Amino acid sequence: MRIVISEFISLDGVVQAPGGPDEDTDGGFAHGGWTHPFFDPEVVGGAFADAAGKAEALLFGRRTWVTMAGAWPERAGDPFADRLNAMPKYVVSSTLGPDDPTWNNTTVLAGDTALAEIRRLRETDGGDLLVMGSPTLARTLLAEDLVDELRLMIMPVLLGGGKTIFPADGGLRTLELASTVISDAGVHVCTYRPVAKG
Repeated sequence: MRIVISEFISLDGVVQAPGGPDEDTDGGFAHGGWTHPFFDPEVVGGAFADAAGKAEALLFGRRTWVTMAGAWPERAGDPFADRLNAMPKYVVSSTLGPDDPTWNNTTVLAGDTALAEIRRLRETDGGDLLVMGSPTLARTLLAEDLVDELRLMIMPVLLGGGKTIFPADGGLRTLELASTVISDAGVHVCTYRPVAKG
């Protein structure tokens, strides 16, 4: 399986709370829902739907999984929601137990063995294993060179600080731009793939 990370991201690299004001206020973050002025169904919505359409399973950190599990099951009847709800889901967590998941088809990957489990999943046959949100998990996967594709929906806004997906470990990681589309609102939807290390 290919691990694909898909993120709404500001020009200054923030991914925190794109969907709503109370989604994630950690660190006093006050700009929740910052993507709304830039969202259009064709380019931005199309990129999101395309990533989900190519996925065979979803991979989350605990906090993003809790948010998504609280939103998507009640949207049953919408084709996109039905696809997300039916798809296998994996959540990395040290606090959720195997009996805690309430979103169907969810498997908990215990925090201490999660990377080994993710490596095992990546080596199996199949489509994409899609990560949405989950900044801590995304940062770890990038640091461990476990990401096959990075899809960034870069919004023309500066947020002045917040959670990011980029490792701050001093490592050099070169990417190639595989595709880009620009919306009328100035959102750059960019797909990057790691350059093989020589």
